[in-house]
Amino acid sequence: MKSENNPFPHSTLPVSMTTQSSPIYSTLASDPDLREIIRLFVEEMPERIRTLETKLTTEHWSELAQTAHQLKGAAGSHGFMELSTAAATLDATIKANADKEKIAATTASLVTFCRRVTAEPAPGEELL
Repeated sequence: MKSENNPFPHSTLPVSMTTQSSPIYSTLASDPDLREIIRLFVEEMPERIRTLETKLTTEHWSELAQTAHQLKGAAGSHGFMELSTAAATLDATIKANADKEKIAATTASLVTFCRRVTAEPAPGEELL
């Protein structure tokens, strides 16, 4: 729900920070035993993004930090180390009591990383 007093409605995330660039590949994607699990993780990403954006716009900082912390672990477990690092950065930013603008920028950066993940193996990677 948008509020005139809320400085972070979903539509205000900077466009430059929410566009896709190069894909982020899982370090585990070439393992055929893990491909389905990685695919499911990637398929769940739109819901994770919605959760991050909702927690940001409603200024539920502790819940946003918890979501980022959970994403950090899940991303790392699925071989998405860049995403895990971005989630850890948001978690640490919130726990350091950063201002709203810093939290918003760090969340937008994490969302950008979320949009870049792919279940495909990296180019040149062979299936094991």
